[in-house]
Amino acid sequence: MRVVVLGAGVIGATSAWYLARAGHEVMVVDRQPEAALETSFANGGQISVSHAEPWANPTAPLKILQWLGREDAPLLFRLRADPAQWLWGLRFLLECLPGRTRSNTEAAFALAVYSREQLAQLRHDTGIRYDSQTRGILHLYEERREFERAKRQTEQLSARGLDAEIKTPQECLRIEPALGNSTVRIVGGVYAASDESGDAQLFTRNLVDLCRAQGVSFRFNVSVRRLEVARGAIERVVIDDEEGIEESLRADTYVVALGSYSPLLLGGIGLSVPVYPVKGYSITLPLEPGDEAPQVSLTDHARKIVISRLGDRLRVAGTAEMNGYDTEINEFRCTALVKRCFEWFPKAGRPESAQFWTGLRPATPSNLPLIGRSKYSNLYLNTGHGTLGWTLACGSARALADIVSGRRPEPEFNFLGTAGSKKRGTISVARRLNA
Repeated sequence: MRVVVLGAGVIGATSAWYLARAGHEVMVVDRQPEAALETSFANGGQISVSHAEPWANPTAPLKILQWLGREDAPLLFRLRADPAQWLWGLRFLLECLPGRTRSNTEAAFALAVYSREQLAQLRHDTGIRYDSQTRGILHLYEERREFERAKRQTEQLSARGLDAEIKTPQECLRIEPALGNSTVRIVGGVYAASDESGDAQLFTRNLVDLCRAQGVSFRFNVSVRRLEVARGAIERVVIDDEEGIEESLRADTYVVALGSYSPLLLGGIGLSVPVYPVKGYSITLPLEPGDEAPQVSLTDHARKIVISRLGDRLRVAGTAEMNGYDTEINEFRCTALVKRCFEWFPKAGRPESAQFWTGLRPATPSNLPLIGRSKYSNLYLNTGHGTLGWTLACGSARALADIVSGRRPEPEFNFLGTAGSKKRGTISVARRLNA
């Protein structure tokens, strides 16, 4: 089949790869001059199966109240006269119920394990390079209560196959010796040895080259205007081409992988999806010989940030800000990341060299993505990955390619347009999209 994929971030590019490998003729369109210039540009770098629990969990409501008014809050709601934001917030609170959190965690974990396997296979098959590290992820805790809760969750996920171990502060130091200079006092950690890290942007750009070798075509500097429907299916996608002239693209199948902008396009054809932009921040520090920076990827659970070594750079990313489609950099929040980085690693480069970045994560209230067929027979979605886009990219795309090809995907997950899944996290969304 001829397939048009809308979006050339890590989700769109991996979708194109697996669709092409399944034998389809694929074109990818994106408004930027090249791939991975928006949300995939400078994320935290983690392939984190061990971080399957969503932001929406029983501890979240109280924490959000405690963080109100704090400009450096890990999760900051900037209330707007925006019905979509309020509705998303109410759904988020519903997903904080213990049963829903447990179900959502299990679903994310199943897809994340599958995705990590697919990434490893892709790396083996192609030799793709992206400053990858396969040294695991070390989760660090300052508060005893949070650490005890993490231990319980680790035990639950270990029963489902998670390769993770509880570590004392001394054991954490042995795993990552650069912590020896830290001024942060931890009570313990959880080490997931099978987790990975790497540069999502570099991966995406190199995957685009591999896609081209498979016959995938890419059109950049192209703006998607609207989808048009006829007889229960998408008839065409209308774009402004490279010269700004309106043009129609026609295919057998269409895939929306536009991240936070997916709801804006889908709303025009009567599809309401629970995806809202959640702004995240990162800093990137260039490293020089002699700098004492970590080699193992780390998660700071007190501040909700991650730290990853990407070749000769150190990436520090995190926090979440609900502020609509605003993409202005808040220097205060970036400076807070710099400060926290050097609390952990006082000799990790020079603070003044930090490069600031912000991007919009396409978040659902449950943090579970929307993958599969919509109510339109030839329209498929691969969006809403929230904080786990890089982690879930290969698994989501492989599953989508299976669905488009008429095969049932492997992971135990509520894929849109399929029946029989036991997971609850996205079932209401699946029914609504296919009504």
